[in-house]
Amino acid sequence: MIKQFFITASLVGVLFASGCASVPMASAEQDASLKKFVEPTSDKAGLYIYRNSLVGQALKKNVYVDGEFLGETANKVYFYQEVAPGEHEISTESEFSDNAIKFRAEGGTNYFARQYIKMGVFVGGAGVEMVSEEEGKKNVLESKLAK
Repeated sequence: MIKQFFITASLVGVLFASGCASVPMASAEQDASLKKFVEPTSDKAGLYIYRNSLVGQALKKNVYVDGEFLGETANKVYFYQEVAPGEHEISTESEFSDNAIKFRAEGGTNYFARQYIKMGVFVGGAGVEMVSEEEGKKNVLESKLAK
């Protein structure tokens, strides 16, 4: 009886943890336009930040560019922002402290960053990493644009 209770409770926990979070979405037209991956002008760089996690799909996590709030992520969601050439920081909230990476942008180029969920002690944390253009495009095409 106790064993059956723990099995049931575990299954309910897994279902809850793998549910989907929702965030405000942009229009289908904006999404389709950005998925053409047009190179920005020489005085700007394009930055795509996406999330495609198998774990923690019920979690929403904040993402920031240069300390400015960009939005809340959910699974299979991406953001796009143009930035000036130079050094930039992408950060995301995690269980105990924020995680951040820095990258140097060149004008006329698109960059891709992946936010990922990692298991934590109490709640899932998040990290962020730069990925190749090939990997980034593939995953953005499988995602939808958030506002």
